[in-house]
Amino acid sequence: MLYSKIIGTGSYLPEKVLTNDDMSKLVDTNDEWITTRTGIKQRHIAAEDEYTSDLGAKAAIDAIQSAGLLPENIDLIILATTTPDNTFPSTAAKIQAKIKAFNSTAFDVQAVCSGFIYALTVADSFIKAGNAKTVLVIGAETMSRVIDWTDRSTCVLFGDGAGAVILQASNQDESSKPSGILSTIIKTDGRYYDALKTNSGPSMGNEKSYLQMSGKEVFKIATSKMPEVSLEAIKKANLSPSDVNWLVPHQANVRIIDAALKKISIPAENTAMTISEHANTSAASIPLAFDNFIKNNKIKHGDVILMTAMGAGFTWGSVVLRY
Repeated sequence: MLYSKIIGTGSYLPEKVLTNDDMSKLVDTNDEWITTRTGIKQRHIAAEDEYTSDLGAKAAIDAIQSAGLLPENIDLIILATTTPDNTFPSTAAKIQAKIKAFNSTAFDVQAVCSGFIYALTVADSFIKAGNAKTVLVIGAETMSRVIDWTDRSTCVLFGDGAGAVILQASNQDESSKPSGILSTIIKTDGRYYDALKTNSGPSMGNEKSYLQMSGKEVFKIATSKMPEVSLEAIKKANLSPSDVNWLVPHQANVRIIDAALKKISIPAENTAMTISEHANTSAASIPLAFDNFIKNNKIKHGDVILMTAMGAGFTWGSVVLRY
């Protein structure tokens, strides 16, 4: 069987850090209020001359070096982002030029916070169809550029960053607990389009776009759909929740993650949590947490990983893999 095996991971966080105490100087809030409701203690913010492509390129180079490859070994780049440098061309094309991976095809995927799950699913499909052998999948965001910094209900939640993985085609015997992606499921329900969105976009005019969110509706759907699709993906992989060594969830809100844990029956100590340091970095949050736990020797080769996310659209999905 042909599997999409992860052979390298990488990440990048901007140098500037904005703590909850810093936030209290911008809006009417405080550290206790933010921490209690979200689990967030700080977030990284891109410099004025630092763009999504810069963050993504640095995470990509880190992942390529981790895999022991050269940029010319990459034949496909998929970037998950909702904050591209330009409306067009794709930010993936810009990253390709920055890292000099000129043997690759490159394109963006837009599914907001579910973007990395969507991108992994697309990459896995390319590999299994024989259309790519070595794929660079990146989640990169500068969410600080679409935040209304006077709205305390949203501005405290988000940060900037990038994470990446290298997938490579690997022929393995199905009976020998193969490493790689075991199952993927992605879903969308556009009836919730207005629950989490920006107020404008190119076809609606040139008004500055700011994020708007119906927090209660997002919480309700996330705590329902993420566990549901996670259990579905585990079953599709012919596994049970007890087989999962690590849950790597989208780092949206600690209350959402805690609620999901209970429904999936995965212990809190088996959950990769970086929300306190990174905040919500949208499509970058899962690869950032994944790389963090690998580099800190928590996630080890052979571990079964469940990744799950929900984002605007609404979009949601899960990936089960053996690292």
